[in-house]
Amino acid sequence: MPFSATCIPTFSQPHRVREPVSLRRLFPTASFVGCGDVRVYDATERSSDCAPGMLFAAKPGRSHDGSAFAQDAVRRGATALLSSRPIADLPVPQCVLPDVSRAFGVVCANLAGKPMRAVRTAGITGTNGKTTVSWLIRAIVESAGRRCGLLGTIEYSDGAAFAPSTLTTPETKVYWDWFAAMTQRGTPFAAVELSSHALHQDRAAGSELEVGVVTNITHDHLDYHETAANYLASKAKILSLVRPGGTVILNQDDPSIDVLRTRVPAGVDLMTFGLCRRAAVTAEAIRQTKTGLSFSLCLRGQCVEVEARLFGRHNVANCLAAAAVAEQFGMTAEQIAAGLSRASPPPGRMERVEPAIGFDVFVDYAHTPDALEQAVATAREISGGRVIAVFGAGGDRDRSKRPLLGTAASAADIAIVTSDNPRGEDPNRIIDEIAAGFDLDRCEAYLEPDRARAIALAVSVAEPGDLVLIAGKGHETTQEFADHSVLFDDRAVAARALRGRAGVARSEKIAA
Repeated sequence: MPFSATCIPTFSQPHRVREPVSLRRLFPTASFVGCGDVRVYDATERSSDCAPGMLFAAKPGRSHDGSAFAQDAVRRGATALLSSRPIADLPVPQCVLPDVSRAFGVVCANLAGKPMRAVRTAGITGTNGKTTVSWLIRAIVESAGRRCGLLGTIEYSDGAAFAPSTLTTPETKVYWDWFAAMTQRGTPFAAVELSSHALHQDRAAGSELEVGVVTNITHDHLDYHETAANYLASKAKILSLVRPGGTVILNQDDPSIDVLRTRVPAGVDLMTFGLCRRAAVTAEAIRQTKTGLSFSLCLRGQCVEVEARLFGRHNVANCLAAAAVAEQFGMTAEQIAAGLSRASPPPGRMERVEPAIGFDVFVDYAHTPDALEQAVATAREISGGRVIAVFGAGGDRDRSKRPLLGTAASAADIAIVTSDNPRGEDPNRIIDEIAAGFDLDRCEAYLEPDRARAIALAVSVAEPGDLVLIAGKGHETTQEFADHSVLFDDRAVAARALRGRAGVARSEKIAA
């Protein structure tokens, strides 16, 4: 889908509100310093974006507190502050309340005109599958002839205009600017990815979701959340964003359902999807071919046939989650099946690379142990020969998952460990930490820090019937190092290797 730079909403412009938003009305228990109320036409959390007349939200952060930038905000023209404590020696009114992050989201939602009352919105969180589920929801809605907005890892869209994403879930102001654009477009539906970081930081505060989905909870982001319990708690915050009368959709096959079902708010319905018969939305007669999946989609006592251009049983689950959302949006079973069958796979999600020269090459975003395990299992289903996996792990991110990635990749016949986005870390140290998890009795493993050489090596050793799986970066088009980024697209690199398949010196093999 093409991006149109001319159609990106102008985030720097004030929201068009007929009347200012009263903070006293929104937060009647807040304290007000130097005033009885603060009436807001526009707001920001970045002092560098402040302009005359704006409210500055002094949000707390992991490394910096927004209050440290309050003076700069006032110097740039901020005429009021939103903060968790009074800030001395600043000649502007202040609204003081405990949770600035959440309050800022509520302010931005009101400045945008509370757009979720007009845009029926599904929020999707989970370790794996968020992008595919949101992508499929949009495909189903659009196949039924309606517009659907999208905010996620690959792109942002108001239903007509598109822009490449910068974060899975945008910062609060940007998030609500896109929703304001959706209402201006008359877009009736939206699907938004809500990452654990965004939920923890209350970036989507003020949301009134019609549907909240949790795809699954597995190991990831412990560098940020520190413990699995904290990670689960952050994911569970999506439940509080679902409006009364809305629906929470949980994965019946995922162990997290036992905890999450107890946290569904009163007045919110619970619906389940999964491959087990207890789920409200399930699948039967699943068949994987070299061109995609076929299965019977069963919901509300009706079964319809789906032929999807997707690969792997995990993508059957993603289809079921999207189908459950679409059913809540009022789509019929036939419309859902047609939308799933017509949907193009998201870029970089089990995406086949051409040209085919007797074996398959797929690029996938799998970067967690669970996702990599599923990607290798899917490759095994598709391939008639060996599975050759190329993968790494991101630098300055959760180190505890690295040996688990090595264990997951051990299900391949050949594994080539390489750089992902090393960022500020030594690529060789990352590779060594991954290699510690290998089961060398199960697979043949190689170390090659240069990702392009690793991909070329995989292509060079592949034989007819084999499948090369290049995992970790998916749709990404750059590789991040400590102080710079370079253009790097796994799909383009693999295509070049396929076109020019030639001898590549074998890299260092790990001794058993």
